[in-house]
Amino acid sequence: MGSVPDITLNDGHTIPQLGFGVFQIKPADTAAAVRTALEIGYRHIDTAEMYGNEKEVGQGIADAGVPRDQVYVTSKLNNDSHRPEDARRAFDTTLAALGSDYVD
Repeated sequence: MGSVPDITLNDGHTIPQLGFGVFQIKPADTAAAVRTALEIGYRHIDTAEMYGNEKEVGQGIADAGVPRDQVYVTSKLNNDSHRPEDARRAFDTTLAALGSDYVD
């Protein structure tokens, strides 16, 4: 895979223009898919709690051996988790599942 350009967000941070989404990947296949995506050059992984495979996303990132600060990881809240206390709880659950201290 060739170099993927970054786009600049309104806060000045950048994100790879092309990301690898894990929607509808079976949990049993997710870690290998994420690892392969990172091995071929993806640096943006998109997930969500509702996909049911965040733990495996984290495992795939760890298995690929790419430093976490070189992988842009995005996730999304479930529709029932938008109140502040629910969002915090969902965020903590996502971080624990991913095995990461942060999402981007």
